[in-house]
Amino acid sequence: MAGDFFSDVQGRIPFAGSGSSDPLAFTVYDPDRLVLGTPMADHLRVGVCLWHSFAWDGRDMFGLGTLDRPWLAADADPMAAARQRMAAAFEFIEKLGVPYYCFHDRDVAPEGESFAEFRSNLDALTDDALGYQERTGARLLWGTANLFSHPRYQAGAATNPDPEVFAYAAAQVRMMLEVTQRLGGTNYVLWGGREGYDTLLNTDLRREGAQLARFLHLVAEHKARIGFAGTLLIEPKPMEPTKHQYDYDAATVHGFLVRHGLDGEYRLNIEANHATLAGHSFHHEVAYSVAHGILGSIDANRGDPQNGWDTDQFPNSVEDLALPLLEILRGGGLGTGGFNFDAKLRRQSMDRTDLFHAHIGGIDTLARALLVAADMLEAGTLDAMREERYAGWSGPLGQEILEGRLSLADLAERVESGAVDPVRRSGRQELLENVVNRHIWTVREG
Repeated sequence: MAGDFFSDVQGRIPFAGSGSSDPLAFTVYDPDRLVLGTPMADHLRVGVCLWHSFAWDGRDMFGLGTLDRPWLAADADPMAAARQRMAAAFEFIEKLGVPYYCFHDRDVAPEGESFAEFRSNLDALTDDALGYQERTGARLLWGTANLFSHPRYQAGAATNPDPEVFAYAAAQVRMMLEVTQRLGGTNYVLWGGREGYDTLLNTDLRREGAQLARFLHLVAEHKARIGFAGTLLIEPKPMEPTKHQYDYDAATVHGFLVRHGLDGEYRLNIEANHATLAGHSFHHEVAYSVAHGILGSIDANRGDPQNGWDTDQFPNSVEDLALPLLEILRGGGLGTGGFNFDAKLRRQSMDRTDLFHAHIGGIDTLARALLVAADMLEAGTLDAMREERYAGWSGPLGQEILEGRLSLADLAERVESGAVDPVRRSGRQELLENVVNRHIWTVREG
C-alpha cells in the first residue's frame, strides 16, 4: 500500500475516535460500528468519484489548473497518463479505506481518433480496473457515460436535433453499461447534462421529450438483454449547463417516467447541490424519492449559499444531512446505492493530501449525521407526532373518504348538518425543530 502518489499517507486512514486530533484519521466514521444492527459502512456505502478528484486539475472558466496532479500532464502519452491516473485513484481509495468508486467513461479512457479507438482504450483500462479491484477490494458503485463534454453534444445527446448524435450517444451508453456490468457495478447512472434548452426559439419540446423517452427505453431494453442485475438511475438537475434541463427535480423525473411507461425501470440518484439549485432542500428531494419508492443512490456534496451555481463542495453540516438520512433509514436504506462523494476541492487546496482532508471531513460528517438519524428513529418522537397529526384519517370519516364511500354531496351534507365542524390544531413546527436540535446536540456530546 506504499504507493507513489500519496506518500504523505502511510497505510490506511484509521478510526481514532472523538478524542483524536490527527487530521489523517476518522473521528466518527467507524466502518464496523453497528448502527440499528447494521455496520456503519453498510449503511453509508461510501464511494469516491474519479472525475473531480482525479480527472480535474482545478481549472475553471477564469483560470488554468492549480492542483498538483502529475497524472494530468498535458505532454504525457494519453494511455500512459490514463494508467497513471488510475493507479493514483486506486492508491487513494485503498488508503482512504472506503468500499466504492464511480466514474464516467471519459474519466478513465482517452478519446482517441475514432469510436473504435475509444472503445479499445476503455476495454484495456477496464482490464486494469479489474486488477485493481481484485487487489484492493474496491467495488464499482456505478458507472456512466459522459454525454456532455464533447462538442458533438453541444445541443444534447438523446434530445439532439441530429439523429446521428442520438445514435452516437446510444453506442456510448451501450459500451459503458457493458463495462459497468463487467466490473460488477451495482448501478448505472444517466445524467442529462445537456438534455434541455438554451432558448425556446429553436426548440421543439414535444419532439425532444419523445426522443428522451425512446432513449431511456433503449437503455432499459439493453439492460434486460445483457442481464445487468444493477439498478438504472437518473440524476435530476434543473439547469447548468443549459438554461433548463428536462430532469429538473425528483418530481419532474418521476412524472416523466410514469408518463412514458418507464416507472419501475429507473430510480433516482439525488445530488444535494442539484436539489438546492432546483429551489428545494436536499431533505425534500430525498423525502419525495423515498415516499414514491424511487430513491436509488446519493451524490453527497453541498453548494455555497452565496453562490447560485453548482459549487460541488464537500459536505460539512450534520444538520443538512441528518434529516435526509432519517428519511433513508425510514425507507429501509439505499439498497444497491450509496453515498458517492461527488465533490471537489477548492482551487487553492492544491496539495494531493488535501484530497484526504476533504474526504475524511465529509465522511465523518456523514457518519455523525447517520448516528443522529438513528437516534431520532429509535426515539420515535418525530414519527409519533406526525402520526398524531394525521390520526383523523384512520378514523371513520377519513376511512370513508379514502375508500370512496362518500361523494362530494355526501360530504357537503355532513358539513351543512353540523356533523362536521373542524377544530384547528397546531402544527408545532418550532417544537419539532427543537426535537431535531436536541438529538443533534445529544449525539455530539456522545
